Amino acid sequence: MIRRREFIVLLGGAASWPLAARAQQGERMRRVGALMNLATDDPMGQVRVAAFVQGLQAAGWWDGRNVRIDTRWAGADPANYRKYAAELIALGPDVVLASTTAAVAQLQQASRTVPIVFVGAIDPVGSGLVTSMARPGGNVTGFVIFEYALAAKWLELLKEIAPGVKRAAVLRDAAVASGIGQFAAIQGAGSVGMELSAIDLRDAGEIERAVADFAQRPNGGVILTASQFGTNHPGPLAALVARHRLPAVYPFRYFASAGGLISYGPDQVDEYHRAADYLDRILRGTKPADLPVQAPTKYELTINLKTAKGLGLEVPSTLLARADEVIE
Repeated sequence: MIRRREFIVLLGGAASWPLAARAQQGERMRRVGALMNLATDDPMGQVRVAAFVQGLQAAGWWDGRNVRIDTRWAGADPANYRKYAAELIALGPDVVLASTTAAVAQLQQASRTVPIVFVGAIDPVGSGLVTSMARPGGNVTGFVIFEYALAAKWLELLKEIAPGVKRAAVLRDAAVASGIGQFAAIQGAGSVGMELSAIDLRDAGEIERAVADFAQRPNGGVILTASQFGTNHPGPLAALVARHRLPAVYPFRYFASAGGLISYGPDQVDEYHRAADYLDRILRGTKPADLPVQAPTKYELTINLKTAKGLGLEVPSTLLARADEVIE
C-alpha cells in the first residue's frame, strides 16, 4: 500500500515529466562544423573524427540530439579549403573544428567572429593565426601539433638508429613558416659532424630526382618534417626512401605503418579528443580568446623492425625499450 505522502510525491514527479520533456524539446540545437584536411575515405581521418565525436559525447553533446555536426573533407586541395570554409560558415555554426593551418586560414577569411578550434597547426603565432599561445585573441584557439624543438629530436633518433649516417636530407615545405622553422631547429641540433641539405616538398617528380641524387653518395639518411604534402603521401614517400635504401625518421606514426623506419611525434588522435573539450567549453559560453593554445601531451615512438632488417640495421636495445610500438 502506498502512503498518502508517498503518493503525492510520486504524483508530483509524474506531473513534472511533461514539463521536462517540453524543456528538452525546446532546447536549441547547436551546430558544429568540422573542416578536415584529408579525403573522405582516408582511414586516419575517420579515426580522428571518431575520437572528436566521442569527446563531444563524453561532454554531453550527441550528434542529432542536441548538436548537429557538419563535416567537410578538403583532401588537402586549396580550392576545397576555400569552398568548404565558406559552406560551413554559411550554415551559421556555433563553433568550427579546423584541421591544420590551411583550414584555419580559409575559415578566418570567411569569418572573424565564428569561434574556431584548430588541431594539427604548426607555429600558429608565426602563421598569424593567433596573437600568442597564452592569449590567442580573436576567434581562434586550439592545439599545436608540436613545437619546433621536436625537430631536433628527429636528428638524434636518426643518429641513434643509424650511427653511420654522416649526411641528412631534410624534406620540408619551404613555402610555409613551419617548414623553415623545423629545418632551422634541425640545423641548430646538427651543426657538428652532420652535413645537412634541404629538399623542398612541392612536386613529386622533383622530390624523386632530389632524393635519387642525394642517395648517390654514401652514409646518407633522411628526415621528413611535418607538412601537408607529407600528410597526404605517406606511402609514396616511405617507398621512395626505401627504394634508395636510406634510413629515415618520420614525424608521425602512420609513416612507420606505411613502411617507414622510425617515427616520433604526437598522438594526433588524442589531440582531436582534447579539442572536443574546447568545443564543449565554447558551446557553454567560453570565448576562444580565453582558452590558451596548447601543446601535445602524448608522444609516440614507433619502430618498423622489418624495414630496419631490410636496411641491414640492428636497432639498439635501448631504443627498442623506449618504443611505444614495434612493427615486426
